Amino acid sequence: MVTPDPRQHPAAQRRETGDPSEQVQPMPLLAAAVTLAMVLLGAGYIFFSDPFGNAELGDRRTVADLTAKAPGAPGAGQAVDGKALYTGNCASCHQATGKGLPGVFPPLDGSEWVQGEPRVVVNILLHGITGEIEVAGSTYKGMMPSFKQLSDAELAAIASTIRSDWSNKAAAITPEQFAAERKDTRRSAPFAGGAELKALPPAQ
Repeated sequence: MVTPDPRQHPAAQRRETGDPSEQVQPMPLLAAAVTLAMVLLGAGYIFFSDPFGNAELGDRRTVADLTAKAPGAPGAGQAVDGKALYTGNCASCHQATGKGLPGVFPPLDGSEWVQGEPRVVVNILLHGITGEIEVAGSTYKGMMPSFKQLSDAELAAIASTIRSDWSNKAAAITPEQFAAERKDTRRSAPFAGGAELKALPPAQ
């Protein structure tokens, strides 16, 4: 009897398959070239970014550059832009028009507090105010934060802006007035509404 050769049977009839084999798949030359080029470019960037390299590469700022005032910030002898400071710190509540929001934020335009005794405006900005206050015939109850983190010159610029802008015609306030009130350490909390502000004596 002749034994049939299994190689002559179709693949579907074979019960066993050959053992798997492994082959080494080398990296394509193009991928190797790209990788090498990137490594060389990175090394070149690091090398030329050092002080002895090209000054146009890398971040060449010094510590003094990083700690300097931001562009537009006032330097020594430079005027402070009160309008810009008002926009950045106050307009979100009191609005660019100074009219505030009825029943929520009091107006600055036409406010008796803004145009009145300068010491009142100075103390409101330095310490803030919370509670009930009547402004231009309407009663408001809320909270205004302190802005003592700003410099005396910046606070004076804001105060002078709101006292002379829109329909307001009051005199400017100086940084020295803020400096004098800042030295008074007797107050550490916001004013308790308009009643406490009215009790504030005028500047001597």
